[in-house]
Amino acid sequence: QVQLVESGGGLVQPGGSLRVSCAAPGNIFSGKTVAWYRQNPGYERELVARMSSLGVTVYADSVKGRFTISRDNAKNTVYLQMKSLKPEDSAVYYCNAFPVRWAWGQGTQVNVSS
Repeated sequence: QVQLVESGGGLVQPGGSLRVSCAAPGNIFSGKTVAWYRQNPGYERELVARMSSLGVTVYADSVKGRFTISRDNAKNTVYLQMKSLKPEDSAVYYCNAFPVRWAWGQGTQVNVSS
């Protein structure tokens, strides 16, 4: 059972920045497209950003120009750098493959509020 561990969330003011991380065991990210998703209660989980094994990135329109996904294969870690945060970015953030391949981790809560 693959266990994904997200971290780095927290409370940030509108306009602020935050970086969340996702660690995984072994080299499960190797050769795969990795992605960040987010979800609010009562809503479906949505795809925020993804990055192929070759480094090609795709972003949701709502975060384009503000969020940056990256990966460190040596550390088996995926990152999401978020800037110019808005209240509507508040959600629990999860990582996984694209398409989804593994069980979901616990996620990391991001709250954007003044």
